[in-house]
Amino acid sequence: MAVELERRAPKPEAQRLLELIRSRRSVGKVAQDPPPRELIEQVLEAAVTAPNHHLTQPWRFFVIAGSARERLGEAMAAAESRAHPDSPQAALDRVRAKPLRAPVIIAVAVQPSDDPRALEIEEVEAGAAAVQNMLLAAHALGLAAMWRTGDAAYADEVKAFLGLDTSAHIIGFIYLGYAAITPPDPPRRAAAELTQWLGWGEKA
Repeated sequence: MAVELERRAPKPEAQRLLELIRSRRSVGKVAQDPPPRELIEQVLEAAVTAPNHHLTQPWRFFVIAGSARERLGEAMAAAESRAHPDSPQAALDRVRAKPLRAPVIIAVAVQPSDDPRALEIEEVEAGAAAVQNMLLAAHALGLAAMWRTGDAAYADEVKAFLGLDTSAHIIGFIYLGYAAITPPDPPRRAAAELTQWLGWGEKA
């Protein structure tokens, strides 16, 4: 009985974790002073604890700061120019400047495993789980983060910049820094509106 009660008791840190999940927000505007490397490393360590089938650990991380952001912007602009040859220069300049919105960007990619048991969609799902861990870790460490994708996440030019082959999937770009704004609470539907309980309450 004592063991059963202990198993049911919430851990002391449970409420803190739930509050972090509830209070996390995407922050689209950050200051340009970069966070310490130690904090970025903690965000990355949180990422690699994400669940993944068969422990394939398919994720790859690229920390992009300083002038590397400009080189990423050039790759993004090249991809935009190829996809939309008639894009005006002003539009290309806007794409080129996107990586400069934050002092640090972590590009998160998945290189699917050659393990025959591994399904590619599950590899991608593992990458998304890693991103969620990163967002929560950043929030817990006092950092602001924004998960961005867009056309650049699917462009061969950007994959080549990161040294990835075309079979890889870029899960997103995590823009990191210190918040320059307080984002509003977005409207969200209650879980009860989106949930069906099947077989709940039946005796085993």
